[in-house]
Amino acid sequence: MVHPTAELKVLRCFELRLDHVVVALPTNVERLLAYLAVQDCPQPRHHVASHLWMDTLDANAAANLRTALWRARRLLGQWVVTNRGYLALSEELDIDLRQMSKQARTLLRPEIGLVECDADPTLMRGDLLPDWDEEWIVDERERVRQLRVHGLEALSDKLRQAGRTGEAVDVALTAIAAEPLRESAHRLLVAAHLAEGNVSEARRQYDRYRDLLWDDLGIEPSIELRTLIQQARPASELTSPATARVRAGRQIVPRLRQAQHSSSERRSSR
Repeated sequence: MVHPTAELKVLRCFELRLDHVVVALPTNVERLLAYLAVQDCPQPRHHVASHLWMDTLDANAAANLRTALWRARRLLGQWVVTNRGYLALSEELDIDLRQMSKQARTLLRPEIGLVECDADPTLMRGDLLPDWDEEWIVDERERVRQLRVHGLEALSDKLRQAGRTGEAVDVALTAIAAEPLRESAHRLLVAAHLAEGNVSEARRQYDRYRDLLWDDLGIEPSIELRTLIQQARPASELTSPATARVRAGRQIVPRLRQAQHSSSERRSSR
């Protein structure tokens, strides 16, 4: 007998596939599966009910949970596990968040080198259910975002150390897309550019980030990043955005004077 396969996605979107076929679910079942997938360990029934229906009375929340659980069992059977007042999803259910968390935590361990099965950043490219506005999901979404960004940074660093600089650049850019002001991601991108000999790209990235940081927060990059970019640019050229603008303004004055002088000479010659 061939056992059915089940895949649950909660990163970037919600999607359930049974034997590779997308299954449409009632909203209350989607919410139940998503909550259990995010927690990824057995949860007390009253705890699940109070979080999913926090704006209702306890009795009504418990009734809503019973209805959602009945529908989930009817549609999914073995994939929803109940045991002594606890609810969970089967360990055999393929959940993308579970895989991503395991991959990111492995990458964050410095004593473990780069393993090929962890070198694919695909699972770390999306937020947790970005279109959902459930109150319980806000903190969980931030927790997942922090985990995946740290995982992306660790992967970029390990790829660079392994000499796979092109992949390191791509992964660092993915981390930056998740948090544009995060300096550690920009520092990894600059380091990857320098490692593959693209000095101009490293300098351009530093300038772009320096200007972004100044425009948004009014601060300059850290000494660590400035020290790193000195490998590609003399220290005398590492001016702040404010200093650069002042220098640009000083350069305009002589040009204006020169233009005025040329105009006066032309009038005199007439």
